[in-house]
Amino acid sequence: QVQLVESGGGLVQPGGSLRLSCLASGSIANFGVMGWYRQAPGKQRELVADLTSGGSRNYADSVNGRFTISRDNAKNTVYLQMNSLKPEDTAVYYCNANSLGIINYWGRGTQVTVSS
Repeated sequence: QVQLVESGGGLVQPGGSLRLSCLASGSIANFGVMGWYRQAPGKQRELVADLTSGGSRNYADSVNGRFTISRDNAKNTVYLQMNSLKPEDTAVYYCNANSLGIINYWGRGTQVTVSS
């Protein structure tokens, strides 16, 4: 019954920034891991960043140093700040909530396009 809704995607030029938001219908504190994934056409879904309930962060090497994942438990929202965007960042970005390492909830995605 958990709903995740992403927002903040759009078209941006290389070097630009976007901030994605994931609003959950319930408390994100109930999930062990909140994460952002992305999938480009013809490509496999890949982990971009995740954040555990204990505050540990993990980033894909390709985005490390450019992206930052954060959360606001009071707002039931997870964010992904994306800076210095590159064309290869173009993808649909999905919010994910994982419970007990078994149950996954997914948003429907938001398109990010980095192009001149």
